[in-house]
Amino acid sequence: MRRALTGVFALAAVLVSGAGWAAPVQTAAASTPAGLGGQVLQLVLGLLLVVGLIFLLAWLLRRVQGVAPGNNQLIEVISSRAIGPRDRLLLVQVGKEQILLGHSPGDIKALHVLTEPVALPPGNRPATPEFAQQLLKLMGKDHKDKR
Repeated sequence: MRRALTGVFALAAVLVSGAGWAAPVQTAAASTPAGLGGQVLQLVLGLLLVVGLIFLLAWLLRRVQGVAPGNNQLIEVISSRAIGPRDRLLLVQVGKEQILLGHSPGDIKALHVLTEPVALPPGNRPATPEFAQQLLKLMGKDHKDKR
């Protein structure tokens, strides 16, 4: 992975440094509208190259880490309830077992292991962090679409 990223960064450095992209040096007096258009074109192409490289690296990183979208986690938060400004109760599914956890800053305690799993009502979404919920709402996406 390190070799692949090093190779991609080296290629990007060569392309951005101006190998084949460098415009001839012009003085301020010799600058013409056509020269200005060439500079703007070079700027836009360079910007597109950098943005494309960012997307390529994000895709490559996702492929290398094996992060696949979907619900293939062994540990899943089924429900979450705030019981104070910084304290929460979490219902966690681990395999076929459900555990009720108490979470406070710097401490997590198993409060109860449920002998009979709690069935979620249909249409109930699993708990997500508040920030993620707000971001999905602002983006106009429904969390149910990810399943």
